[in-house]
Amino acid sequence: MAVGKITFTKTEREKLAEVLWLLNWISVLTGVILFGLGLFLKIEIQKWQEVMSEQGILYVPHMLITTGLAACGINYLGSKICLDCADTNKFLRWKLVMMPYIVCTFCYTACVLAGALLCYTIRSQLEQSLYLGLRSAMCFYKDTDTPGRCYLKKTLDMLQIQFQCCGNTDYRDWFHIQWISSRYLDMTNSAVVDRVRSNVEGKYLMDSVPFSCCSTLSSSPCIQHNLSNPAAHRHYDQQSQQLNLWRRGCQQALLDHYTGIMQSIALTVLLIWLFELLVLTGVRYLQTAMENVIRLGDPESESEGWILENSLAETACYNFNIIKNLGKCYQVDEDPNINIPTAAADQEVPPLQVRVSVTS
Repeated sequence: MAVGKITFTKTEREKLAEVLWLLNWISVLTGVILFGLGLFLKIEIQKWQEVMSEQGILYVPHMLITTGLAACGINYLGSKICLDCADTNKFLRWKLVMMPYIVCTFCYTACVLAGALLCYTIRSQLEQSLYLGLRSAMCFYKDTDTPGRCYLKKTLDMLQIQFQCCGNTDYRDWFHIQWISSRYLDMTNSAVVDRVRSNVEGKYLMDSVPFSCCSTLSSSPCIQHNLSNPAAHRHYDQQSQQLNLWRRGCQQALLDHYTGIMQSIALTVLLIWLFELLVLTGVRYLQTAMENVIRLGDPESESEGWILENSLAETACYNFNIIKNLGKCYQVDEDPNINIPTAAADQEVPPLQVRVSVTS
């Protein structure tokens, strides 16, 4: 039994073809939107790629860009097909193209849905990438004179100022790394030498943070050094100190930033997927209705259109049998007697000897 069977008159088929022509042109615009969203997401990720451990998450914007370009081409072709399908004679030119076109549209629509779901599921991968990338970038903060790393200090400072954050998870992360370059250390100072020697790895560690961690919301001067020793500061107030530094870690700040962008993109892509699903359903009805008109042989008669000619289970079983039979076409019969010489072939037949009697 057909799924979603609807009867169309000639006027309804023509109206359906015209509406689908318009919807396909709108779908071309949605393809441009997908391309723009993917390009925007790629640029946003590349802005802070220096603090990410890997660029594997770029497959999401790349998928949106590719899907957007495919949408423009497929829907442009669909607008031409749907416009010609209003006429039975013109439909015959596209009859063999309709099914491959519907399959391509279905695959494209599935990619749109996959892109929307990836935007929702990429958060955990992005979180891990930011954590490892920020930890590595902070270790190279001091290498301002090292080629390939000299930009990291500026990048981290701009990140902490722009997103009002400090450290990886919080400002205490700076206590565990040497973020001051060795060329600025006075190695003739005994206090500096003792601090370097006290560390197993020979690093100059201290309970201080870079200037970019200072909060612009604080009315008092920024306290950057000796943060774990309140007695080192005159009139130190632990409560007011909460506003002195940015309390949020940069990993969380960037994660929230990208999560907000991806959720907005995912919602937009999901709406585009619903729209494309509507167009795909209409094209399928138009195809089946026009094919039934050709079978009837009367362009003026009513015809039935459907989404599936049989039930879902029967359609799945039919397609499975087709795939299974395709595999059998390339199989060779394994006859045990093939290419095995017979005993008669191995033996040489002796020539026939004829005795002739000679009489005198």
